[in-house]
Amino acid sequence: MSSAHTPKAPSRISRRGLLAGAGSLLAAPAAMAQASGLRFVHAYGETVLERPARRVVSLGYNTHDTVLAFGVAPVGTRYWYGDYAYGVWPWAQPYLGEAKPVMMTGEVSIETVASLAPDLILGTGSGISQAEYAMLSQIAPVLMQSEEFSTYGTPWQSETRTVGRALGMEDKAEALISGVETTFAAARDRHPDWAGRTAVAAWHDGGQTGAFMAEDTRARFLRELGFRAPDALAETAAIDGFYTTLSPEDLSPIDADLLVWISSAERAADLVALAMRRTLGAYAEGREVFADELIAGDMSFGSVLSLPYALERLEEPFALALDGNPATVVPSAAKAGLAP
Repeated sequence: MSSAHTPKAPSRISRRGLLAGAGSLLAAPAAMAQASGLRFVHAYGETVLERPARRVVSLGYNTHDTVLAFGVAPVGTRYWYGDYAYGVWPWAQPYLGEAKPVMMTGEVSIETVASLAPDLILGTGSGISQAEYAMLSQIAPVLMQSEEFSTYGTPWQSETRTVGRALGMEDKAEALISGVETTFAAARDRHPDWAGRTAVAAWHDGGQTGAFMAEDTRARFLRELGFRAPDALAETAAIDGFYTTLSPEDLSPIDADLLVWISSAERAADLVALAMRRTLGAYAEGREVFADELIAGDMSFGSVLSLPYALERLEEPFALALDGNPATVVPSAAKAGLAP
C-alpha cells in the first residue's frame, strides 16, 4: 500500500454505540451475509468482503508478518514483545518500507481501530472475545481463526492462504507457501537423520519450567524439520492449546534428542542455575541449543517471513548438537553458560 494513499475519514462511532449494537450483531444469523463477495467461515461465524482489502488492521500478535509478506503495509498493528518499531521484527522490516502503522499495546482499542478506517480487521491469533468481535465488525469485516484451530494455533500455511485470499492474492499465497516448504524440504534432505528424532522447544522463567506443545509455532518449526515430541511430552495435556508446565522435581518429559531453550540473554543465568536441568541426557551429552531473543522471536512468530529466517540461524546449531559427539561445542549453549 502506498504511503501516499489518503484514507477516507472514518465515520464517528462511539464506544457506547458499539456496545449497544454488539448484542444484535452476536445474535445475527450467518444467513444475513451477502451472497456476493469473498466469504470466510471462522470460529465466530461468517465474514464477507465485498472486494479485496487494502487497509488492514492486524490485531493478531504476529499476523502483521503475513500481511507484509504480500507487499501490503498494515495501517495498524498489535505489539507483542521486543524493542522494534511498530512491533515489526528484523525479518519483516524490509517489507514495511516507509509505512508507519499505528501500534496498539495491550487491550484492543476500538476507538483506535475505528480511526484507522480499515477495510479489513485481522483478528486471527488476537485473543479478542466474541463481544469485541461484534463491536469491531461494525467498523469493518473481521476475520478470525478457523473453528478447527485454537486461538493461537492457526498453522502458518492456513494463515497465509486466508490473508492472501482476503487481499485478492491467492496465487501469491501459494507461491509464498511453496517457497518456504521447499526451503524446509531441502533442510530435511540435508539431514535425513533428523527424521523421527525427538526435539523440544522449552522455556524457563521466574522459577517455572515448561514446554511448547503441538499447536504452538515453536513446536511446529521442529516438526517441519522432521522431529517429533518425546512420548512423555506428547501425552501431557496442553494449557490453552499451546504450552505446558512441568514439575520442578521432574524435567524428564523434555529430555529429548534435541533440547532448544526459548530464552534471552537476560534469562540465561536463571536457566544455568536450574539444578534439575543437569539430570537430563540432553545436558550431559551437549544436545542443548540456546535460542536468544532474536532467534526465539523467529520461532515464536512462526510466520511465512520468520520461518526461513529462523532456519538459516538454527540449522548449523542443530547439526552440531546432533552430531553424536558429546565433545562438540554448540556455540549458543556455550555462550549462555549451558555447556556441561
